[in-house]
Amino acid sequence: MTTSDDFRAAGNPMFNGNKLKLGVFGTNCSSACAITTAESTFEPTFEHNVKIAKQLEAAEWECMVPIARWRGFGGPTNFNGVNMDTFTWAAALAAVTTNLQFFSTTHIPTLNPIVATKMATTIDNISKGRYGLNLVTGWFTPEMEMFGVPMMEHDTRYEYATEWMEIVDTLWKKNGVTYDGQFLKVKDAFSEPKPYNKETGRPVLICAGSSGKGLHFTAKFCDFNFGFMQDMESGAAWVKKVKELAREEYKRELGTFTACPVVVRETEKEARDYYDYYVNQKGDWEACENICEVLQVQSQNHSEEMYQKFKERFIAGWGGYPIVGTPEQVADKLVALSNTGVDGALLTMVDYNEELPFFNDRVMPLLKQAGLRN
Repeated sequence: MTTSDDFRAAGNPMFNGNKLKLGVFGTNCSSACAITTAESTFEPTFEHNVKIAKQLEAAEWECMVPIARWRGFGGPTNFNGVNMDTFTWAAALAAVTTNLQFFSTTHIPTLNPIVATKMATTIDNISKGRYGLNLVTGWFTPEMEMFGVPMMEHDTRYEYATEWMEIVDTLWKKNGVTYDGQFLKVKDAFSEPKPYNKETGRPVLICAGSSGKGLHFTAKFCDFNFGFMQDMESGAAWVKKVKELAREEYKRELGTFTACPVVVRETEKEARDYYDYYVNQKGDWEACENICEVLQVQSQNHSEEMYQKFKERFIAGWGGYPIVGTPEQVADKLVALSNTGVDGALLTMVDYNEELPFFNDRVMPLLKQAGLRN
């Protein structure tokens, strides 16, 4: 069984010595994670993503995680309506970088496991082991119906995903695989090349499953559970819960990642004014309502309380925990975030091109002084 020590020995960025790992989220999609009509120079193009990746790499961030999207959410912006495929996106970026980790987010029901195995290991070899999969079981019904299949019931999705993952994981280890499951069947399956690192035998795996079935799937197969924090207290409880589940039920170590929209400016007033501007004044509330309705009705990841409380947070950055203030305040809040025990955070911004340089120049040195970064 692959362990975190295996990935650490292989030099994978997700298992380096930094106490709080950092990445960005959703740069392959229009508007990324901010559901807003606010002005931005960001576009979900390869050129913009290369520029972002180069800035992250120069500042020694760990990763970029894309969003798997097949259609937009309507509203004035048709939020995320322009979206790059996450496998070809990761392969292209891996080829022009040297240290950054890339993930492909995949909706499991949309991709044959044999195809996924080969695509993943191809990119794993291109990146020399700086690659992983973000596993999603599918939740947006109009997207799933595009593929001509009905949306599966929630728990059934994870039963399907378990068979899918068992096939993929076995093919990463050997050839001649035959599998006869309830949902999936393969006969004498082969896949080459194998994963790049012999120490790990597979790419890094992350999953945002938060229901009972989702957490058990994540604890059994994955290296990181991705979750959204309501506050620091509940965040610490989530971290404790998932880590204990993995240790007690599966004898594994499970890391945790969360997401945070970040606004950092020279003064607190500037930061709060901009947050209010892009969220409350310029938010695409119609697209947000469309997303929240689907999440509430069709996913167990969000309670009724979250549906009401986090509409603003969905506008701000896909439901993440907002971090707003001066460089010093943002650094202090990231220290508090780390104190929950979480291993990393995917930070989201309205305009990565304009905002990343200031964050790297002013916040990253403070995180090093605080002991979160080497």
